[in-house]
Amino acid sequence: MARKHKLKTKSSAKKRYRLTGKGKVKVGAKGRRHLLSSKNRKRKRHLRGSRILGPADEKKAKSLLH
Repeated sequence: MARKHKLKTKSSAKKRYRLTGKGKVKVGAKGRRHLLSSKNRKRKRHLRGSRILGPADEKKAKSLLH
């Protein structure tokens, strides 16, 4: 019986996404990496924390993680 090789996790995906306990995909807010001096304080404050991906993006992200 032939063995199937193991699939590698995409390195870019494991840096961006995390799975929650219920299997949803958690991701950091976009727009917080650079050019922060041109964004006002309120905008940067609302970009803190993480988000849960929507169903279409979640399916794609999970395929990259597994």
